[in-house]
Amino acid sequence: MTTEVRRDAVGVPHLRADDLLELAWLQGRVTALDRAWQIEHHRWRMEGRTAEYVGADGLAWDRFARQVLLEPTVRRCFERLDAETRTWLTAYVDGVNDALAEGLTGTPEVALLDLGSYAAAPRPWEPWTPLGIFWGIHLVFGTFPSKLFNAHVAERLGTDALALLNAEGVERAEASGSNAWVIGGDRTASGLPLIAGDPHRTIELPGCYQQVGLACPEFDVVGFTFPGVPGVQHFAHTGTVAWGITNAMADYQDLTLESLRHVGTGADGSPVFEARGTGGWEPVRATTETLRLRGGADVTVPVGVTSRGPVVTGLEAEMERAVGDVQASPSGAVPAAYSLRTPTHVEEDLGFSAFLPLLRSRTVADVEAALARWVEPVNSALVADVSGRMRHLVVGRVPERDEIGAVLPVAAWDPRHEWRGYRTGPARDVPDVMVSANDRRSGGGLGIEYATSFRADRIRSLLESPAERGERLTADHCGAIHVDTLNGQADLMRELVGSADVTGDAAAVRSELLAWDGRSDAGSTGAALFAAWRTALVHWFSEHPLLAVLHEPSGHSSLFAAWTDVVTQIGAGWHSMARLGPDHGIEVSKGVRVALERAAAQAGSLTSWGERHWLDPVHALTRSGGAPAVPRDPVGGDKGCVLAAASAPGVTDHCYGGPVARYVWDLGDRDASRWVVPFGASGDARDPHFADQTRAWLAGDLHPVAPLEPLHSDLR
Repeated sequence: MTTEVRRDAVGVPHLRADDLLELAWLQGRVTALDRAWQIEHHRWRMEGRTAEYVGADGLAWDRFARQVLLEPTVRRCFERLDAETRTWLTAYVDGVNDALAEGLTGTPEVALLDLGSYAAAPRPWEPWTPLGIFWGIHLVFGTFPSKLFNAHVAERLGTDALALLNAEGVERAEASGSNAWVIGGDRTASGLPLIAGDPHRTIELPGCYQQVGLACPEFDVVGFTFPGVPGVQHFAHTGTVAWGITNAMADYQDLTLESLRHVGTGADGSPVFEARGTGGWEPVRATTETLRLRGGADVTVPVGVTSRGPVVTGLEAEMERAVGDVQASPSGAVPAAYSLRTPTHVEEDLGFSAFLPLLRSRTVADVEAALARWVEPVNSALVADVSGRMRHLVVGRVPERDEIGAVLPVAAWDPRHEWRGYRTGPARDVPDVMVSANDRRSGGGLGIEYATSFRADRIRSLLESPAERGERLTADHCGAIHVDTLNGQADLMRELVGSADVTGDAAAVRSELLAWDGRSDAGSTGAALFAAWRTALVHWFSEHPLLAVLHEPSGHSSLFAAWTDVVTQIGAGWHSMARLGPDHGIEVSKGVRVALERAAAQAGSLTSWGERHWLDPVHALTRSGGAPAVPRDPVGGDKGCVLAAASAPGVTDHCYGGPVARYVWDLGDRDASRWVVPFGASGDARDPHFADQTRAWLAGDLHPVAPLEPLHSDLR
């Protein structure tokens, strides 16, 4: 075979091969060379074997992966795919296996973990491994972890209290922050559409998106992929059609409260259980899994599957209760047992049959037909082609069921949990401009919680400004919008502190906050003071006697801490509590006053927002101290900005989340399109392309997608 690898100035691989399968093999091979540690760690996550290699820090995920049936489910999904897609995936995996040892050998993580022998001869990937990597990334990207916290709140404070934390505008964990927009040719310099956007997620090191060019006689595409997954998925330009997505904020995952009873002992001596359902008691498929723990004894994990799905939390305690031997979790709580139901579990389909049609797409209609096969996560997609046609699609499978299931777990014996087919997301032509920013207008009405409309409204306003000056829009305009730092939370802050009755230093802080221009620039002292006041307010809310019961442990795994920690959740939705608190007996004006006083006490030590809000990516070895060192670069933006560079108010001001990619797709000239990621093309800290895009990312600059001349060719 003849294959060609071209690298641009920042090391992005542009691959060409004689046919589809050669190209898939090449993409797998180059990915193994560029991102070996990252994709191998993701493979371990799919298998539920991270603790075997990294130690106890991997146990919480591994337990979940085994109980949720991650690998068995994606294997069945693979087996149900069409033959061409299975063959394509197998070719990609063959490429990974060809270079995995070479890519792993000598990487800093392998050296730190003393896995040199493993790296020299790693276990081969299976053809379904890419499906497991993709699903492993997105399993906790949906709504079910939030329902754990909702259940915790409802049990202790009643369902009326959910509004304090679940009102419109709450922006939680990884669920929101992304932006995308499409601009019609009547407004652009080229006369053809522009699509731009920036997905916001937890910022990982190496980055969660990989830039790539893929060309063979069938297609020539540039876009982003998840390392370890072939093709391109969420953002791409095929030369004649382009697309980008945001999270549609849809609710497509259900938790069901399970009740088990012990009915005997199996032939192997293990207990046999039944689960209560709408029609009475039903068999439970119960097994055990063994987790190997590096430096420790093996850990036995029970696995239980009801007709609703696998039980993913509280199974051990429920089994002990059923046999009359209830034990509290290490936290002191006895958690409820909940099973997880997702479209992928039910249909044994992860949507990978969409990937090849996406690569082959030439028109908006082609992309729409491909995305009709999409399953999860549910996305809001903007699509445009060289004819000038533009389309908005909400794609993926959202079950039709009683609306209570979108907020809380429903008991298995309550028929309201049952699914009745799937809902259809909207599909509509875009006549001029459309913005999708996790807001209700673009979400298709398939969810409960959306982001506020501020980011979407702000982007629309920024798109109008050039036209008012007689300018036609270009990639430069879109790049500037990506990094806009006007903070939509500033208005509420002004409303709250403007009426605060304070004196002395607190009054001085009040005056400074009211004088702040509302921009969360890295160099802004006003933004730093706002963050200090916001943190103090979050702490005051979390300390309120009426909310004290929420601090009682839920007993759920530490894996779900970001969703079940009270301070984290109040920080994510502090603006909802500020507005609704008085209706629940919380004297918000007192909290605002106390927060001003606390902020005043530390005002002398505050410098700029960037001193508090610096880039703090997550690495697989962060907790063990083995993550590669990266500079503490100051980052502008905040949760309420178009540049939604996230912190966790009340917990940390560090920038742990934000734009994990930026792009502008030009339908007039693909070579004029641009992109950037937070770090680089390589996942190896020794490589010059490990973090050579960070400067551009911080500055709001974008790199051209067009590759340089061939640097080398691989002939095989």
